[in-house]
This record gives sequence, C-alpha cells and structure tokens, in this order.
Amino acid sequence: MSKGRILVTGADLAPKAAALLADYELVFAGKTPTQDDIVALCGAHDPVAVIVRYSGVNAAAMAAAPSLKVVSKHGSGTDTIDKAAAAQRGIQVRAAVGANAAAVAEHALALMLACAKSVVSLDARMRDGHWDKSTHKSVELEGRTVGLIGLGAIGLRFAKVADAMGMRVIGFDPFAKSVPSFVQRVGLDEIWRDADVVSLHCPLTAENARLVNAGTLAACKRGVIVVNTARGGLIDEAALLAAVQSGQVLAAGLDSFAVEPMTADHPFLAEPRILLSPHIGGVTADAYVKMGVGAARNVLEVLEGGS
Repeated sequence: MSKGRILVTGADLAPKAAALLADYELVFAGKTPTQDDIVALCGAHDPVAVIVRYSGVNAAAMAAAPSLKVVSKHGSGTDTIDKAAAAQRGIQVRAAVGANAAAVAEHALALMLACAKSVVSLDARMRDGHWDKSTHKSVELEGRTVGLIGLGAIGLRFAKVADAMGMRVIGFDPFAKSVPSFVQRVGLDEIWRDADVVSLHCPLTAENARLVNAGTLAACKRGVIVVNTARGGLIDEAALLAAVQSGQVLAAGLDSFAVEPMTADHPFLAEPRILLSPHIGGVTADAYVKMGVGAARNVLEVLEGGS
C-alpha cells in the first residue's frame, strides 16, 4: 500500500532518489509545467509532498492539497515557493542545500573566464576566417579583484578557485557565519567600487531584487565583468544592457533571467558581449543525482522523521 502521493514538478527523478521514495506513489508533472498545471495536479492527487524541479508552488497549489506536509526543492533556491503561505498552513519548505554547489560554481567560473578571454567572440571570428592574434587583447585575471555577493556553498567554492588563480577575493554576505582567510569580507559599496568581476551567489528576496541596477553599475569600475548564476531578478536587465552597450560593463555571463524561458525577442540575444546559458549551471549528471537524493531525503525527514 502506498503511503501517499508525491508530486514531482518535472518529468523525472534520479533512480537513486526515486528508490528512496519507493513506499510512495510518484506523480510527474512533465517537462514544463505551469503554475496552473501544478494547482490542477495538486487538486487531482492531493500529494503529501511536492518535489519542486520546475515552475513553483504557490498558495493556490497548497490550498488544493489538504494533505500536503512538505515542499522540497530539487536544488537550493526556494524563491519559487510561497513560503508565507506554507507557514500559514504548517507546510515545511526544505531545500537540498549544497547539492549542486560544485556544478554551479564551476559554471560561474566558466562564464567569468569566457567573458575575460573573449572565448565566444574569438571562436566566431575564426569560423568567419579571421586571425586576430595581432589585434586582440584579453583580460588577465591574476591580480584582479573578484567581488562575490553571497558566501554560501557556491560562492565559497568559486572563491577557492579564484584565490588559486591569484585573484583577490572580496565578498559580501551578512548571513555568513564564517569565511576562509582568503576571502575579505566587505560592504556592498566596496564590492561595487573595487571589483573587476562581480559574481552573484545569493538568493533572490524582496530586499535585493534588482540589486544590480543603473546606480550600482555606475559605481563599478569601467570595464567590470558581471556574472550571474543565481536568480535573474537580482539584475535590472535594461540597466545591464545599457551598461554593456556603453562599455561600463566589459561583458556579462548570465545563466538566469527575469523571465524564463527567455523570449525570442529579448534584447540580450542581439548583444554579443552578453554570454547566455539557459539556467543550467546546476544541471550536470552528478548534480541531478545529488539534488534528487537531497530532495527525497528532505521529504522523508518530514514525513517519517528521517527514514
């Protein structure tokens, strides 16, 4: 007999994670479920738990599932879950913190390097028959300053590699309890003023929405590089585009956007100095398993006390 249904807001779950939940019936929402789809599935199946891969879980979905006990994120960011509504209903919200930290940190580093070394544009130029050895100058990162906003598992992994590359690492995170000696804690004003690279590794909240905006970008060094593998809402996209076009920002590497999927007419698509990836920083074969197992264990911890 099934102990209840668990809704997965995606098309699949890693076999290792599914095996942990063998006593429950898994219901899959498909590859690209909308909020309305999730509300309807909650109403149809009354799950005891929801594992959030794509889209989110709002108050309407929670209201449609009176048996719901836990909403477990397949990853670390819980901004797509209505935590206030969950608290009102006694529903626990959990995240698989750190499960995709290595994957996201590596992707952020890849974007930083691609921006500094003009990887994409040089590749395109060569394919068009150009040999720019005598004219092109890339950015050397050794000795330059990287400013990290967010010093959790992802930010600190990024910091470790940046330090090994000979970069000066400064960081802002009012919630970090301790940081290694190679990271200098500073205020946000110092991030904008001193950083040659600004990389975002913080959750999106009402307080930090559009943290990167016309004012903060103007406070940066001319030619700063901006990297975002966190949440698109942290950036005022129009302001970033203007800053890239003016040369205030040398290049930007972005893995998340205000609206996802990105629309076909988004102005970023026409700007070659903005490098884009479809929010896949945490999507690796290894992270897929680690996030699934973490999400499943969080579900079991709530439903069964850590089974």
